[in-house]
Amino acid sequence: MTHSHFSSLGLSAPISGAFPLDFGLKSVKQSSSCVAVALGEGSKERISDMFNKVELSLSSYDTAWVAMVPSPCSPQSPLFPRSVSWLMNNQLCDGSWGLPDHHPLLIKDALLSTLACVLALKQWGVGERQINKGLEYIASNSASVIDDRQHTPIGFNILLSGMIEQADCLNLNLPLRPADVDSVSYKRNLEVKRGLSGISGRYLSYVAEGMGSSADWEMIMKYQRKNGSLFNSPSTTAAALTHLQNASCLHYLESVLEKFGDAVPTIYPLEIYARLCMIENLERLGIDRYFRKEVIHVLDDTYRCWLQGKEEIFLDIATTAMAFRMLRSHGYDVSSDALNQYAEEDQFCNTLEGYVKDAGSVLELYRASQLIINDDKIILDKINSWTYDFLRKGLHTGKMHANRLESYICGEVDDALKFPLHANLERVANRRNIELYNIDSTRVLKCGLRSCNFCNKDFLNLAVNDFNNCQAIYQEELKYLERWVKEKRLDKLKFARQKLAYCYFSAAASFSPPQLSEARISWAKNGVLTTVVDDFFDVGGSAEELENFIWLVKRWNVNLSADCCSEQVQIIFSALHSTISEIGDKAVTWQGRNVTGHVAQIWLELLESMLTEAKWTRKKAVPTMDEYMANAYVSFALGPIVLPALYLVGPKLSEEQVESLEYHKLFKLMSTCGRLLNDMQGFKRESREGKLNAVTLQMLDRSSTSEREATERISSIIISKRRELLKLVLQERDSIVPRACKDLFWKMSTVLHFFYMDDDGFTSDEKTSAVKALLDQPITLNELELP
Repeated sequence: MTHSHFSSLGLSAPISGAFPLDFGLKSVKQSSSCVAVALGEGSKERISDMFNKVELSLSSYDTAWVAMVPSPCSPQSPLFPRSVSWLMNNQLCDGSWGLPDHHPLLIKDALLSTLACVLALKQWGVGERQINKGLEYIASNSASVIDDRQHTPIGFNILLSGMIEQADCLNLNLPLRPADVDSVSYKRNLEVKRGLSGISGRYLSYVAEGMGSSADWEMIMKYQRKNGSLFNSPSTTAAALTHLQNASCLHYLESVLEKFGDAVPTIYPLEIYARLCMIENLERLGIDRYFRKEVIHVLDDTYRCWLQGKEEIFLDIATTAMAFRMLRSHGYDVSSDALNQYAEEDQFCNTLEGYVKDAGSVLELYRASQLIINDDKIILDKINSWTYDFLRKGLHTGKMHANRLESYICGEVDDALKFPLHANLERVANRRNIELYNIDSTRVLKCGLRSCNFCNKDFLNLAVNDFNNCQAIYQEELKYLERWVKEKRLDKLKFARQKLAYCYFSAAASFSPPQLSEARISWAKNGVLTTVVDDFFDVGGSAEELENFIWLVKRWNVNLSADCCSEQVQIIFSALHSTISEIGDKAVTWQGRNVTGHVAQIWLELLESMLTEAKWTRKKAVPTMDEYMANAYVSFALGPIVLPALYLVGPKLSEEQVESLEYHKLFKLMSTCGRLLNDMQGFKRESREGKLNAVTLQMLDRSSTSEREATERISSIIISKRRELLKLVLQERDSIVPRACKDLFWKMSTVLHFFYMDDDGFTSDEKTSAVKALLDQPITLNELELP
């Protein structure tokens, strides 16, 4: 029987001081209180306030197009004169308009905004000083027009060409080199030709202000939304109003100006996407538990909008995919039908996002596809396949367009591909996300946009403080466990692997909040004991000792000195007895009843399954695949690790729930995945050692099956069982096991997939580094690259 194979790990000494030996709830609560004080209430208050209001930066570019709309009563005057005044009062010190303190690679964005503002002021014959300063900025940065290293806003060539033509009509001499103008014009003509060929009419409509009077405005109006806008874009809508005097366009612009004052953002509305981004940030950084009420409020609102079919969700791919993923992962009943239209890459290419090859939207679809579980499996596989290939190709070629700078999106994509949902350990991922986090909230559509709701320094500060404070608690717990191993003399068992650090790591990586200390301790102790017992049944114990050990567990109340047949048995049974009794006592606080009997029964079932395998080995018996798996999912030894911890994570678990089919199915699916992962990865080694293995038995069951075919068959079973497990975890309807408990089954599954991704578990240096990073290495803000 093969348990998880851990490699050795050297951790530096934990911080001084330790919790009391009994690790009582009082100690943990006191520590949790200290953590809360240390985290900085200011950051939490500011983050909480962000849920109440989405802040969007004002767009000089879009405001310029609004300012250019003539009054229908007096075409020689602006319809929105206060927007013209805003432009005159909001020029930056360097003569440009746009986002202040922008990234050096966003010069093209500044050039578009500056030129649009210059044209607006020139059109109405005002702001000569501002116009001259703007032209000076354009002159000094004109080389960036054709610089491929610069981040290119959507439609840059069409928009710039259109404004150059507009400048000619206004007799405005632009300080641009003729060769650069010709280059931009050439690219613009190619884009227009491609758009007119039918590949993406949406794209040309979205940048229609750059097409001017040559655009088919009547055709473009088919993209008008219920709020009166075109693509929620004030600039496109303003241009349509100029050409068609559409009343709904006017109403939209007036409503946006009423909300923001004399200027407009580059996209509106954006509330749903921005608030989902907040939740995404908080979850990825591991600090969402501080804002549970706010998160639920946002998700309830989003779900209501989802059921109502709101355009703000369903006319934007990234928002659709993110809303689906967030809602489904939190237990809301949402269908994946909204994603079916993107099952093929060709279907995606016919969208605006597809035309510009937006990696951000593809990344959201990739993430969402991993939660298509109780829907069409074919759709799941199609979306997951093409999005993975799209993103991987972008990484390999170094060409990845998104509404963020390439270096930012590449790091996020690389991490998502390396660690899919089923192998993404929560707290390990939190650390990676903290280290990858960029507080620059800039997004670039046709022009730049910023929002503190996307990302900000408060998120990062809180995440770093929370991680370090939790790590300090983990170190205390680990130090206590190290003493426990010695006090129980488990380190004296020469046959047994000493894998405490990894056993504890899997607990800390799965449920991190300080208040779950007792669950982590239970998980880790039982992990250590299952490893010891596994080795005892494998190599350390004689047949007599194995039978004696099981008899002791059945008898329970025994005389150690008289009833144990050897010192080895006495050490192991004594440690097991005290641990089970301790868990039973602790569970009373959480459950209001003693569960010692159930925990002992869990262990007894494991021991009997291990004895069955030991007998098979001694007799050289070869069970069928079905016989093997009926026993092996229990002998993989996840029961004593996961099931007792369920009593210590919060919800009350009744005997009815524990005896339910749902509870048993969750355990069997999790354990089956683990057993098959272990057997598939350890097949060659176990074959050499003459041990039973699912791959071997699969080949024997089907005499014509090759090793490759058997491995592929096992792999497909793992995928199927994993999806079934996730479906059961997320299912709310007809479920009687609390979600917090169901989550532990999934979290153990992710632990197993994380360790078995590349090898036979626990031998990769990268994984060893992950253990040290979580348990031993604090994060310092000055190590992070803050702009």
